[in-house]
Amino acid sequence: MFCVIGAFSLLLVRLFFLQVIEGEEYRRLSENNCIRLQSIKAPRGLIFDAKQRLLVDNRPAFNLTIVPKDARPVEKTIGRLSAYTQIPEEAFYKKLKGSRRRGAYKPVVLKPDISRDLLAVVEAHKFDLPGIAIEILPKRHYLYRYAAHLIGYLGEISAAELKSGQYPESQGGDSVGKFGIEKSGEGELRGKSGGRQVEVNARGQVVRVLKTVDAVPGCNIHMTIDHRLQVTAESLLAEQVGAVVAADAETGNILAMANSPTFDQNAFVTGMSHKDWNTLITDPYRPMENKVIQGEYPPASTYKIVTAIAGLEEGVIDENTTFFCPGYYRYGDRTFRCWRRSGHGSVNVAGALTVSCDVFFYQVGQRLGVDRLARYARACGLGKRTGIRLGHEGDGLIPTAAWKKKRVGVPWQRGETLSIAIGQGYNLATPLQMVMLTAAVANGGTLYRPHIIKKIVSAGGDIVLEAKPEAIGRLPASPETLRIVKKGLWQVVNGSRGTARLAKVDGVRISGKTGTAQVVSRKKNEDKQRKNVSRHLKPHAWFVAYGEKNGEQIAVTVIVEHGEHGSSAAAPIARDLIRAYFMADEEEHHAE
Repeated sequence: MFCVIGAFSLLLVRLFFLQVIEGEEYRRLSENNCIRLQSIKAPRGLIFDAKQRLLVDNRPAFNLTIVPKDARPVEKTIGRLSAYTQIPEEAFYKKLKGSRRRGAYKPVVLKPDISRDLLAVVEAHKFDLPGIAIEILPKRHYLYRYAAHLIGYLGEISAAELKSGQYPESQGGDSVGKFGIEKSGEGELRGKSGGRQVEVNARGQVVRVLKTVDAVPGCNIHMTIDHRLQVTAESLLAEQVGAVVAADAETGNILAMANSPTFDQNAFVTGMSHKDWNTLITDPYRPMENKVIQGEYPPASTYKIVTAIAGLEEGVIDENTTFFCPGYYRYGDRTFRCWRRSGHGSVNVAGALTVSCDVFFYQVGQRLGVDRLARYARACGLGKRTGIRLGHEGDGLIPTAAWKKKRVGVPWQRGETLSIAIGQGYNLATPLQMVMLTAAVANGGTLYRPHIIKKIVSAGGDIVLEAKPEAIGRLPASPETLRIVKKGLWQVVNGSRGTARLAKVDGVRISGKTGTAQVVSRKKNEDKQRKNVSRHLKPHAWFVAYGEKNGEQIAVTVIVEHGEHGSSAAAPIARDLIRAYFMADEEEHHAE
């Protein structure tokens, strides 16, 4: 009896220890084995154009995953999976090896975004594959292969981004915006993840769902760009290397932003090989660069708008001041050539803009000096970022005497001002800066901050943000000065001596300015041998313009790298884009 009682006493003590003292711990371990939490990724917000056309959507993606603890013996499960899917075992082990630090019950993605055929194979053999599951996630889908630099793309979050604190709800393996609107609108586009509590059996398969907290989709972004105008811009630029940007002159809204060459955003979603990535980043034409905001070029003769404004406002010239152009200008011991070797004769400021006379603006620049020119250029929005809601915007460069002394270590030479006055030398500007300057000239002097987001709407339909025109300053020009400058720009397109007569469109009042930005100094006889000059040594072709019809105004800037002549390479692109804009308005008006 004593032995029996002693044995049962030991059993009771052990049961008391396991169920009462250690009961909570074993209950926790048991629940971890049969009840698990699964994350529900939030669908990313959609992106629309200004007229409600869907540009960026989400599609379901099926990820092949494994829970190592449930897949025991792992070697046997992996072997079966390889046989069923025809995927080498080494590929699966490579994924497992890279995730050793994850918890034993955390799913590891063996192959992301599998095909529906492969999905069917796995589902058909799921009872032979313990620990193997299909995870369904929303995947980004770009409906049109355009505006890649503006819309941007997604990529896997990096270790540095995780540590930055800018992505509080993200974890390794998540996709975040890397470029364009996808990056700058990350906070609004990214929703709030949900989760569910599920009960699983010994094979790791879900038996039932106990509780679900739904994910909250991200906000939808409505951009300011017009689908049809964007398509037109990209098609006009397709055979060139350069950029086109169009803006509403009365609001600052960006209507189109095209870059060439471009890239396929969906390639980043589906996965890109190292070879393809290296091809993109080593391409000499820089397809990954948003040339509209990052490309910094000498503004060439388009800068003469600034020189004209400065000269008129400072009183060094007036509307009737004329200078004689024999085709060159001697300053000190140097001879500065005009683009037209035979000269332009006597011209005033409007006429000098019309024929793009270098000699006239050499003399205006000489009288102004570099620092006064720089003050007006910066007041016109050059040499600083516009503030557009996109990352990596370039500043451009407006030189001063102090800047050169600090940067180069030598004093400014007065002869250098002559080159600055016609947009050469150290001057640099982005196409976006030039289109906002052009828009300000068109609208009477108001500089607007460029907007690419029209409104942001929550998944429930509430307006989170609605952009309104944001004036950030005024051109340093009186109404009379603007009248004179606009007269010259009108004659550039419509005058008998204008340099951009190819830009004329019947029924639309178009004004503009051509520019030819040298990338290297030319030898004296090189102009006679232009056909033999390598393409990469040819000048960049600029054209800035604005079109008016029925009270509407659109400003356009075109840069064609190594296009040589703004009149022949850039002006026709701007002309066709302006024509398309007003034709689309007429078609919509008739449809209504």
